[in-house]
Amino acid sequence: MLVAKVLFVYNIIRIWCNVNCSITYIDKYRGGFINLKIKPINETTNNRVSHTFQPIYNMNSTILILGTFPSVKSRETQFYYGHPQNRFWKVIAGVFQCEIPQTNEEKKQMLFDNNIALWDVIESCDIVGSSDSSIQNVIANDLGMILNNSNIKKIYANGKTAAKLYEKYTESVTKKPIITLPSTSPANAAYRLEQLVDTWGLIDIKKSNNL
Repeated sequence: MLVAKVLFVYNIIRIWCNVNCSITYIDKYRGGFINLKIKPINETTNNRVSHTFQPIYNMNSTILILGTFPSVKSRETQFYYGHPQNRFWKVIAGVFQCEIPQTNEEKKQMLFDNNIALWDVIESCDIVGSSDSSIQNVIANDLGMILNNSNIKKIYANGKTAAKLYEKYTESVTKKPIITLPSTSPANAAYRLEQLVDTWGLIDIKKSNNL
C-alpha cells in the first residue's frame, strides 16, 4: 500500500516535471522515500519533454488535425492549444460557424460534433520552451491508435513544421499524405484570423464536396 502511494506521488511529480522541470536523478526507494534531484526548466536550453495528454477522437472522426508538440502553456493546462493567443479554437469555430468554446469539455464537443480528431506528431523530443525550430531527437506518436479506431479520410497539419515532421517520421508508416494549413500560432503574424478561417475551410468536408 505504501509503495503504491509512493509510486502515485512519483507519477504526479513526473507530469509536473514535464512542464516545470526535469528529473536528473532518482534514488532507490528507501524507507518510504524517493529522493529526487530536480532541475528547473530553463526556457533557453534544451529539455527532454514527453507528451502527457491523450488524443481526441472517436469512431466517427473523419479528419485528423496534427500539431507539432504541446507548447509550455498547453503542457501546463494539459490540453491542446492552451496559449490564449493561439487562434486554433477560434478558427475551428469560425469554419463551422459555431460558438467559440470556453471549457475543455466544450472544445472536445465541438471537435466531436464536426468529426474532427486532434493530436500531435511528436510523442517526445528535446525542445527549448515552445520553440518548434529547436526540436531535436524526435520520437513520433503512433497514429495507429486513431487510424484503426476511426474513419479518417484526410490528415491536416497545423503549420509547416508539423507537416515536415509528419512526412519525416510518420508518413512511411501511415501511407497517408498530409495537407498543410497555415499555423494558428500567434507567431504566424502573416495571417489574420479571417484569413485563417478562410484557408482552414478546407477541413469542412461537406462544404468542400459541394464546391
